[in-house]
Amino acid sequence: MTLAERYAACVRRRVAVLSALLLALGLIFLADLATGPSGLPWQTVWQGVLDPQHLDVGTRVILWDVRLPYAVMAVLVGAALGLAGAQMQTVLNNPLASPFTLGLSAAATVGASLALITGFSAWGLGQSIALPLCAFGGAAVGALLIHLLALRWGASVNSVVLFGIALMFSFEALLWLLQYVADNALQQIVFWSMGSLGRSTWPRIGVLAVVVLVCALWTQSQAWAMTALRSGEDHARSCGVAVERLRLVSLIRVCLLSGTALAFVGTIGFVGLVGPHMARLALGEDHRFFLPASALAGALMLSCASILSKVLVPGVVLPIGIVTALVGVPVFMLLVVRHQKGLRE
Repeated sequence: MTLAERYAACVRRRVAVLSALLLALGLIFLADLATGPSGLPWQTVWQGVLDPQHLDVGTRVILWDVRLPYAVMAVLVGAALGLAGAQMQTVLNNPLASPFTLGLSAAATVGASLALITGFSAWGLGQSIALPLCAFGGAAVGALLIHLLALRWGASVNSVVLFGIALMFSFEALLWLLQYVADNALQQIVFWSMGSLGRSTWPRIGVLAVVVLVCALWTQSQAWAMTALRSGEDHARSCGVAVERLRLVSLIRVCLLSGTALAFVGTIGFVGLVGPHMARLALGEDHRFFLPASALAGALMLSCASILSKVLVPGVVLPIGIVTALVGVPVFMLLVVRHQKGLRE
């Protein structure tokens, strides 16, 4: 087999893996729609999605006003966090980087909490715009601090992780302070800190969908540069990549994705960490395939967590942040142990 034939076979295999992830996501999405305190048969769900007018009023309200926004938001938030985590791990050269582990989630939550406490409405545009703006501002402050600290004291794997952990605790302390001084907004801040899809609405879904689509296309246009960066900064520069600019632009996209997603659903951890690792194991480092696979893996993870949040306690829908934390902590520990073993070898 010639080199060109081997390359074509590799591309076909990666396309097949992406197609399998997309198919799995579609099936899990339908399972998410069919799962809940009010049991709906698969046939009713499928018919309701294709032709809602044939459903009775109660079933149509449950499906289109409750379950469908919930399930769609799970897909979009998971895709946003998976794509954000993939970029962070690439541009920071850090397998443990994600919006959660490096404190960006906590920073975004602080930004959204400030908007809730102060009643900031984004110059009259309403909280649907104010919350993602303030969350993006908080995440941007966190990303800027990490970037400056890494430039000042070195950007090794251990130093970046330590900077992120320190920032995470700092922003969590600020969040506790805001909870202490908050009055009317306390309940909403607690909701943000736990993470939940329960307040998903179609306007919020529309805002997040636009952000995810724009950032995904923007990121994909730089896939070759990010692939080159995985081989080292010197190699990337020799290929004509402006490494510092690429890192800055990627962190801006990470702030947009994580800030907007977490502004609507609260703190959700470990999806941006584990999703890219799943994609990397399946498809390797070619970012033409790795980036969309990370988004699909993140969406698949959060959709599965959405189902678990509705079935773990019968009749109760748990905050999805609790489910991702319970599942993500052991996975995170396995990744840490595996990384330490790789360093020793």
